Parts: sequence; structure tokens; C-alpha cells
Amino acid sequence: MSNEVLLQMKHIMKIYGNGAVANEDVSLELYKGEIHALLGENGAGKSTLMKVLFGIETPDEGEILLKGKQVTVRSPQAAISMGIGMVHQHFMLVPSLTVAENIILGVAPRKGIFIDMDKAVSHAEKIAEEYNFDIDVRQKVEEIPVGVKQKVEILKALYRGAEILILDEPTAVLTPQETDELFVQLIKLKEKGHTIIFISHKLDEIKKICDRATIMRNGRSMGTYDVKSISTQEMSRLMVGHEISLQFEKKEQHLSEKVLLKVRNLTVHNSQGVLKVDDLSFDLKGGEILGIAGVEGNGQTELIDTLTGLNSRYQGLIEIKGDSIANESIAGIRAKKLAHIPEDRMASGCARNLSIQENLFSNQYHSPEYSRHQLLKTKVMEKRSDELIKEYKIKCSSRRQHVGMLSGGNIQKVIVAREFSTGPDIIIANQPTRGIDVGAAAFIRKRLLEFRDAGCAVLLVSADLTEIFSLSDRLAVMYKGKFAGIFNDTEHVSEDELGQYMLGIKKAEVLEGAVYE
Repeated sequence: MSNEVLLQMKHIMKIYGNGAVANEDVSLELYKGEIHALLGENGAGKSTLMKVLFGIETPDEGEILLKGKQVTVRSPQAAISMGIGMVHQHFMLVPSLTVAENIILGVAPRKGIFIDMDKAVSHAEKIAEEYNFDIDVRQKVEEIPVGVKQKVEILKALYRGAEILILDEPTAVLTPQETDELFVQLIKLKEKGHTIIFISHKLDEIKKICDRATIMRNGRSMGTYDVKSISTQEMSRLMVGHEISLQFEKKEQHLSEKVLLKVRNLTVHNSQGVLKVDDLSFDLKGGEILGIAGVEGNGQTELIDTLTGLNSRYQGLIEIKGDSIANESIAGIRAKKLAHIPEDRMASGCARNLSIQENLFSNQYHSPEYSRHQLLKTKVMEKRSDELIKEYKIKCSSRRQHVGMLSGGNIQKVIVAREFSTGPDIIIANQPTRGIDVGAAAFIRKRLLEFRDAGCAVLLVSADLTEIFSLSDRLAVMYKGKFAGIFNDTEHVSEDELGQYMLGIKKAEVLEGAVYE
């Protein structure tokens, strides 16, 4: 890392139409050839600041200096032309196209009116070779692992001349091995003089790879720090404004005798007829958390959709509290006191154009507690909404605010508050803390443990191995629709070993511990 200042954002102010101040007098300075962490709670203003830098948002006040000259970034295209690239948390790739086609998309070499595919492949191979990315550019994106897709996104930005790379939660869906491999590549990029903005909630990763860190809270910068000279505890304190415990006291397990969720020989095909869940069997008892790890796309989504009634086309047996759900509606399954925190909070977790209160009670309108003779008890609901907003520390202007106006972490809190407030016996939690800050994540994890201690059965699907290890009583790894391994003692398996099961390098010869029979 040099001391040459590459980019400065000075006194950035951004106020949205509803009066919400997203950035208040924020300044950020980047050196050439550094990996610079940007961290803060959800709603702290990180995303807005990066949207300003990438031309998605226009600041109300402030200026941006690139190599000492003031610039105006009016659009992502303008940002790219200035050497600023962004790799979004949700990949922007076309699955049906090849790696080469994705890399050159929009800037393809031409032969007359047609794309020159030979040149496209040659260009893609050249840039992959230049940056030591071992990728077959002729493969279709839908055929490559998640870790390779991440590399393709980075190569897309580099192909367009990015000197500054914004990486938004780049390790969210990677195995430990893929994360290590990515870090090797990022250090090589740094050594070639590229500057990387690394947005992450994983403080241990920031300590491992970043040179400096800018910490944000409530739309303001809390300062920039040398990563080597600041502890993870101090980082978290600056983010949330008070000390938070990153450790959990896991109480002794009291397992019930009753199996609350029973799955036998479950087989699920997707809409294209592809086998996604392959003859899977397991049990879940009250008083335990069964963690399921695995690289995305190995059947976890189809498993959860089937268990919660979102998919009714399957073979096999699913019983909740001894009753089959074969002919049950989603409402009928929920009535069995099953709560569901979905994987995608925006697609299936909330109604973004409805208020916080409407979202909090979207699954409880028929409850006698909140309605009588088909008339809603408005005052009761308002009082309970305010209680849940306070209890779950949802940052909002009021219960009437539209959920879509909240930050990702606060939307997640609304969903969790809704699901946990129903008094569930079974919780299906699919990526419950993905993309949210350490404070919100710690709060949700603590609640999951409290439910487990109260006798609830919890099925936890997570790509965060720290979360999986800290919460799970039993642990399973999904690979190609099956359990590749079951671990009844999570203390005797390492992250590296788990990663090998996730990648299919290792498989248990004999699977024991999935069912209690």
C-alpha cells in the first residue's frame, strides 16, 4: 500500500425524499493499492455512500476527487469509464451465457454487426491469465461453482478497466476454501496497484485482509483506522455505539423425546425436472438446533420451500408433530406453530409497499387476539407493533413506515419479530443473518438459542460457518441434494473439514445421526 491518495469523497450529504438522512457529512479517502474496509450496521449509510461513488445516487452536497481532480459521477457507466467497478452481493451474471460472453457483455468485440466470438474468448482468456484466475471461459455460468462466479464478476470489472473495485459482501456465499482463494486473488490485485473497497460484516475477515477500515454509524463516519491497531471488539463498539458480546453462552441441551419434524425419503425436482433433493431423511426434536451447511444450489432452497409448503410437488413423507403435511396449505402448516424466516427477505419475506405494522401481522390477522367477527382490533395491533419495534430494536420513523424504506437489517428484524412473536414450536431459519450487521446478527442468534432452550425445534440453514458452529447442536452438510456428512459433536469438526464436505471432496461412507429411530 502506498500513501498516494487515489480517491477522496469529501463531506458527502444524501437526504432521501422522505427526509431520511442516509449520509451526513461523510468523508472517505482511498490510497492506491490498498484493501479498505467499509463497515457499519445496516442503515449506517455504507450502501448509499457506495451508490454515490458508483453513480447510482446523486449526492445533495459534497464532492468526489479522483487523482486530485474533481469529478461528477452521473451513472454507473460514467463510474466504469473512470475506472470504478462494483461487484454486487447478488451476482449480475447471465446463467445461460458462457464465462467469456458474460465478461465481454456490453463491450463485445465486433465483426461487422455480429459479435466476434473468437476474439471474445481470446480477450476473456487473456484477462483471466493476466490476473492469474484459473477459469475455463467457454463454460456456461450456470455450470460453474459460486466461488468461480465471484471471480467472473471481478474479471468483468477488470476487463472494463477498473482501478477501484467495490466488493459488497464478497464472501457471503463462499466456503472457507473459496474465501481463502478469493483473498489470494485480492492480494494479487492489490499488488498490481488496484484499490479495493471491501464491504463486510465479518470482522475476522476484515482483520485478515484489509489495510484500513472506515467505520460508519447512523449515516456518519466514526473515523478511519489501521486494521492492525484496532480490535474486533472496538470495531463493533464503534459500529453500534456500545459494547456487544460476540460470544454466546450456550446452555446445556435439554432434548425432548418427541420428534416435532420428521422427514423420510424426501425427493424434490425443480420446475425443469432437475433432481434437487435426493431421498433425504432426518428428524428434528424439541430443544435442538440442527444446522445445515452447504454451498448454495445444493438443494437447501428446495428443501426449505417443501417443508414450509411453498412447494407441494414432492415424493416422500413430511410430518409435523406426527401429522403429514401432504394435503396442507401454507396456512395449515403455519397453524401447526411453524415459523419461517425465508432466504430472500425481499422476494418472500415481506410486502415492501405495506407498513411495518401490516407486515408484522400479515400471518396473524385471523388470530382471536387481533380480530373479532372479522373486524381487526386496531388499537391492540398498534400497541403490539410498538412493543415489537422496541423489543427488536427496529430503526424506523413509526409503525406506519413502509417496510421497503428500511435498511436490509431492519427489514430482517421485522420478519424475525413477526415470526418469533407467534410463539412457534418449530422454527425454519434460512440464512437468518445474511447481509446484516454484527449487532443485529448477535440479537437474532441469541433469540434462536432462547427458543431452543425453551424447547423449540430449530432448523438452521446458513452459509456463515461461524454461525453454524456457534448455534448448532447437530450439523449436516448438503451436497447435490443429499447429506454428505452428519456431525453430532460439532466441537470435533473444523471449518476446513466442513468446507471439504461442502465442496464434495469428502463424503461420509456411513451416515448416522440424521434420524433418531
